Order: sequence, then structure tokens, then C-alpha cells
Amino acid sequence: MAKRDYYEVLGVDKNATDDELKKAFRKLARQYHPDVNPGDKEAEEKFKEVNDAYETLSDPDKRAQYDQFGPDGPTGGFGGFGGGQGFGDMGDIFDMFFGGGFGSAQSQRGPRRGQDLRYDLTIDFEEAVFGTEKTISIPRWETCQTCNGSGAKAGSSPVTCPRCHGTGQEKVMQKTPFGSFQSVKTCPECGGKGTVIKDPCPDCNGQGKKRMTRKLEVKVPAGVDTGSRLRMSGEGEAGEMGGPKGDLYIYINVRAHKIFQRNEDDVYMEQEINFVEAALGADIQVPTLEGDVTLTIPAGVQNGAKFRMKGKGIKNVKGYGKGDQYVTIKVVTPKNLTAEQRELFKKLGETMVVKESNHTTNTFDDDKKKTDMTRGAEKSKDKGFFSKIKDAVEDLWDDDKME
Repeated sequence: MAKRDYYEVLGVDKNATDDELKKAFRKLARQYHPDVNPGDKEAEEKFKEVNDAYETLSDPDKRAQYDQFGPDGPTGGFGGFGGGQGFGDMGDIFDMFFGGGFGSAQSQRGPRRGQDLRYDLTIDFEEAVFGTEKTISIPRWETCQTCNGSGAKAGSSPVTCPRCHGTGQEKVMQKTPFGSFQSVKTCPECGGKGTVIKDPCPDCNGQGKKRMTRKLEVKVPAGVDTGSRLRMSGEGEAGEMGGPKGDLYIYINVRAHKIFQRNEDDVYMEQEINFVEAALGADIQVPTLEGDVTLTIPAGVQNGAKFRMKGKGIKNVKGYGKGDQYVTIKVVTPKNLTAEQRELFKKLGETMVVKESNHTTNTFDDDKKKTDMTRGAEKSKDKGFFSKIKDAVEDLWDDDKME
């Protein structure tokens, strides 16, 4: 059965960038992941297809070869001379002239390392900050324990291939426009292994490997962020012919937090205060990653002012200290005032109008008074809005005490 076009599998254009390939792969991998679709064979096949497509297209060399030869590798016919005689596949041509190359049987017979695997792990913001341990399920090929990877039934063993006599190769004579050539090809009987299984293992059907789902404990270090990658050595696919296992790579994705935003090791947040606290200053409680702390707000602080809390950020994943926390002040206008509060605000407003009126009168008979008032207006102009509120509130406070 012909393989689907890898670009079609990922749903991207042939000129897709690495970022576009990665984004498409992650979306489809989550959609068809066996953990999301337990027992769904069709989803499992699509997951493998998506994984194969991304593994090829994410590697520049493999992608270039794929773009030239397609999903089946460097195979296909070249037009012959005159009579339309074909050369066969590219492997044959290289074997003819160079004695090996593509699909060399020698590489088929030796130990081969298992494939690496990828797992996308989503964790909470706090888990990324402080570290955590997670249990994940990984579907992978493992060496069959019944036959220890030989593929043969217990009490039997693979026998020498009768076709290649254990070499894993066979010699083929081919006629070409350049003359007759002898090429060496992988033995089709044993697939280059040099042995065949007469009595296969009933547990793995002679493959020497079984598809298993394993639960693994993953230790996520403190300070990871979206895009961080963890490697678990030897937790990938089983190797071939006694080769080592591949590795498992875990890619981290961190959920957003309702209060904090992250930039590298620093965290950012907004803190609401009322206008009285802004005018008079206050000691307020501010949430941090390690609990509430007291932050002193100076009198007359303006909306949007930013404060730095040193060392209240995130521990660097490589152990290079901690980041800081930045608090942006948001002054909130009160709503739904009570009658008493409305009366106080009116009184505050009247007090502020009186102050403004006293400072901005321009008609005076006495030049000295005019000069004094002008100086007073300049002094008032130097004060910010919240400074005026502070004066007014303090006046009200003094009036209440006198009463």
C-alpha cells in the first residue's frame, strides 16, 4: 500500500517552515495520541503516520531526500536508451558501480539502535515553578521476553537462510546499456539477517518485539517552561539485532496562570488598589509564588506604576539563581457607593473645588495679594492629582477629629 504524502499527512504546504511543521505535528499528535484514544487502532495508526511524517520532514537531509524521491526513498525508474529498458531502483545502480551503498545488507545484519520517541507533557504553572513528578504511559516496541528477541519459539532457534547461506546478501547479474554487471542485494528471504525462523514465537509472531504500553515516572525539575525538553535515556523503542534502545524525549507545555505571567525567570502581575490607598500610601498584601508578602505603596502613586520584588520570581532551571517579581499598580475607581460614602466624596469634592478656586482667582486690587496667589497657584500646579486628593482627605480627617 502506497504511503500518503507526508506534507498532506501534516496538513502543511511543501514550503512549510520548521515552526509550521512543529505546530502541525503537535496538534495532530495530541489529537491521535493513544492516551487520548485508548483501544482505537485507527487513531494509533494515524499517530504513527504523523510521527513518521514529522521525523522525516523535520530533518533537513531526510526532507531533501524525500522532496526528491518521495516517501519510498530513492526508488523508481529511469528511462532506458532507445528501447525503453529500465535500470531498476537507485540501490541497484549504486550496487553495480560501487559495490554497495543504499540498503547495504551489511547494515541489515548488524545491531541497530532503536528509534527515539517523543511525548508532549502539559503541566500546571506551579508545577513548572517548583518541579513535580508525573506518571505517563508510553506505547512502544519492546524486546519479546518469551523469545528474548530471537523471534523463534521456545526450544527452537533461527536457522541459516537457505537462499543466501547466512550472508544476508545475494548476487544478481543485470544487463544494462553499459554491459552486464553483477550487483549485491539484500536477500529477500531473510531481509539481510542471514537467518530465517521456521517455528516463530507465538507471543510476538516471530518479530522478536511486542507492542507494549509502559508507565514511567517522570521527574520534572523546578524552573522548566513551555518548550523545555527532558531526555530519558533508554526509554525509546527496542533496538534490532541486539542494538541498544532509543531515548524518550519529553516536551513540556505549561498552562497559563490566572494571576502571574512569565518572562524567562521573572513573573509579572497587576495589583489593584483604591484611590485612597493611592493618594495616602498603604501597606498592602501582594501574592507571590511562595505566599503573600507586604508591599509598601508610597503616597501619590500613579496608575501603571511598577514595583520590583527582588528574588520573588522563578528558580532558574540550571541553578543560576532566581528571577524577580514585577507588580504593576492598577488604581480602581469605586462603584456602587453607599449613601454615606457618596456624602464623603461630595465633601471631598467641595474641598478640592475650594482649593482650586483659591489658587486660580485672577482679579485682585492689591498687587501683593496677586503675587502671593500666583505663587500659590504655581505651587498647587506642581502637585499631582493624587497629592491633591491626599490633602483633601487629610483635611477631612482633621475635621472629623475636631468634631
